[in-house]
Amino acid sequence: MSGMGSSREPPEGASAREAPPPREPNEPMTDEQIIAATVGERRIHGGPIYLAEYDPTWPEAFVRHEERISAALGEGALQIEHVGSTSVPGLAAKPTIDILLVVADSADERTYLPAMEAAGYEIRVREPEWHQHRMFADLDRTAQVHVLSDGNPEIERYVLFRDRLRTNQADRELYERTKRGLAKREWKYVQNYADAKGTVVEEIIARARGSN
Repeated sequence: MSGMGSSREPPEGASAREAPPPREPNEPMTDEQIIAATVGERRIHGGPIYLAEYDPTWPEAFVRHEERISAALGEGALQIEHVGSTSVPGLAAKPTIDILLVVADSADERTYLPAMEAAGYEIRVREPEWHQHRMFADLDRTAQVHVLSDGNPEIERYVLFRDRLRTNQADRELYERTKRGLAKREWKYVQNYADAKGTVVEEIIARARGSN
């Protein structure tokens, strides 16, 4: 979506506790689910995925976004984490900073959406059926902010996966080989590429839990 425009009035809806059961972790999304979850312009990727070599400035970019989000939400930002491949030193990645933002109730958009828009982020994904997940992007499309409710089990998975890749060379190399192999293929949506990594992601998370 080009430009922020005016603030969108969040839809009336049930709380996260009343939402339908979510998809299984890393269960691939159908085209219909991708379309339904997209807010604003839907972009068909239609090609391979570009992976950049690790950039040591990515952690600094995260800090800038962290400060921006913290200033916008104040105490409403319960936790802000750098996640995804750009958070793992040495790992090739799509050059987009993935950020995990934890709020009290991600279903209650009135508590954070206006402030996020005012800070220069626009909502791009709304998934009430999947952990009440929301995703924002900055206007330059250099960062994605994933919003989840405090206590959601996906928070632990994000952090566990990141920390495993940071500390285990074998799993980091396995994940990078998987990414590079899949990135060469043609993908209708970037989400399809992300979903294709699901099996190896689950394997790595399982080993991380087994080693704790």
